[in-house]
Amino acid sequence: MPVALVLFALLAVFAAVLIAKTVRIVPQARAGIVERFGKYKATLPAGLNVVVPFVDKVRYMIDLREQVVSFPPQPVITEDNLVVSIDTVIYFQVTDPISATYEIANYIQAVEQLTMTTLRNIVGGMDLEETLTSRDAINSRLRGVLDEATGKWGIRVNRVELKGIDPPPSIKDSMEKQMRADREKRAVILTAEGQRQAAILTAEGSKQSAILNAEGARESQILRAQADRESKILQAQGEGQAIQTVFQAIHDGRPDQSLLAYQYLQMMPKIAEGDANKVWIVPSEIGKALEGLGSTMNSLKGIPDEVDGPRTRVDMGESSPELQSQAADATLQQAHAEVAAAIAAAEESTRGMGGPGRSASSTPSAADSAATAEGDPGEPPAQ
Repeated sequence: MPVALVLFALLAVFAAVLIAKTVRIVPQARAGIVERFGKYKATLPAGLNVVVPFVDKVRYMIDLREQVVSFPPQPVITEDNLVVSIDTVIYFQVTDPISATYEIANYIQAVEQLTMTTLRNIVGGMDLEETLTSRDAINSRLRGVLDEATGKWGIRVNRVELKGIDPPPSIKDSMEKQMRADREKRAVILTAEGQRQAAILTAEGSKQSAILNAEGARESQILRAQADRESKILQAQGEGQAIQTVFQAIHDGRPDQSLLAYQYLQMMPKIAEGDANKVWIVPSEIGKALEGLGSTMNSLKGIPDEVDGPRTRVDMGESSPELQSQAADATLQQAHAEVAAAIAAAEESTRGMGGPGRSASSTPSAADSAATAEGDPGEPPAQ
């Protein structure tokens, strides 16, 4: 009985080992390489697989996912004999498990070494500045070389990135100084440009202000001159109308010797207002003096002793408010025409009163006496 139990136990253990050797489970995105007596037999896909126990052996389990490998910094000499440290990152994927297993012993190490040698070859033809600014070109060339070389290994290089490019410390200091100098230069240039723009804008503002001030002064002078001109025109029109009114009053009033005596009496107080006149005596014979004055003035041409009525009125034209309104609203040409008309009317009135041959002297000449005796041909006959 105990022997039977031992045999049963041994049989159960053998069955368990046999089942474990026969059934193999391969995880997802993995591939199992099966060898039979040391020779490649088959590739197990993901899932449950059955092999011949003690004959077939799963030698390698290959990961088919994309893998990322970061290589440590490696010294690389540039074209201008500067040593820089470059570390890279490789993204690759196993596409053929059989080639990745039997074509190369360690494909990760092979990719690392191939990356370093290719990188030295590429960077060796560039100077430091080009190396620092041509990362994309270096990545593209490095990926092309690696993809071509690793194709027979069953590996596909998807991407290559330069993780860092570190120049020597002395070069870093020089570059920092150069960058600092460039920044300071740009700052000075920008400051100078700002000051120049500010000066230009200030000058333009001053120029425009001066122009506007000059234009304002010019317009002010023009307006003031126009106002003075219109004022003088209106004043001349007023004087012309006043002259017309005075001459019209003279013609309407028909002055005689009594008017002259009355004007003399009005002027006597003004004569007495002088500072040198301390005493003013009015003679009792003032009436006789006035009569003598009247008899003396009787010889003046054009002033009769007695008049019967007004002579023919002189036409003065339009009334003064309408003339002023026309002068205020009319153009400059109309204003000149009105002034000329007023002056012509005044001259015509002057000629109508005294005639063209009158003398300015108060003492009549022989021709004037003869004209007085015969009668003024220009005056109408008395009524």
